[in-house]
Amino acid sequence: MNTVWPYPRWVAHRGAGKLAPENTLAAFRLGARYGYRMFECDVKLSADEVPFLLHDATLERTTNGQGIAGHLSWAELSRLDAGSWHSRAYAGEPIASLDAVARYCLGNVFALNIEIKPTPGVESLTGALVADAAARLWAHPPAAAMAPLLGQPMVVVNRDGAAGGVGSLMAARAAPDGHTLLFAPALVLSVLPVAIVTGTAADLLALRKD
Repeated sequence: MNTVWPYPRWVAHRGAGKLAPENTLAAFRLGARYGYRMFECDVKLSADEVPFLLHDATLERTTNGQGIAGHLSWAELSRLDAGSWHSRAYAGEPIASLDAVARYCLGNVFALNIEIKPTPGVESLTGALVADAAARLWAHPPAAAMAPLLGQPMVVVNRDGAAGGVGSLMAARAAPDGHTLLFAPALVLSVLPVAIVTGTAADLLALRKD
């Protein structure tokens, strides 16, 4: 089996490190301009269960909001300024949803490492819903993203036990048993516990034909 490392060797932390407001689309765009082709971000759930990007449990450090981010609806969160804290150049930059970041990464054939940062008390729900969102959003990644990955290892993640943590590879589709997600190397999803089994990205493509 081909064991060549299939991912970019450098990952832009929260989009562009400290060069732009973390976890925003502006940061991703800046990181891309510097040549990065893989990004890391932090994802949690809004009160109405929309996955969005934010590192902290609270809003004060990186937005003009107050309180626990996960207690607000997505409509409320999307109106906040997530850029002014960094610099005037980014004033008015909104919080990014996982859907928006996925569209950007897929449209540019970028890899993404999702680190789950759940609001305390909703760890399992966050893990399960973010995994479901990743499975939906990356169900049909561009052929250009999958071609170099054929023959690389894939894993199966048990979503019943999903919780925040350091995890494995991108969710691609639900397995027939309804309790697991098939993963392939196009995105890294930080969810634990995981059950790793043998398989390849080529197997995943074959499964998609059903």
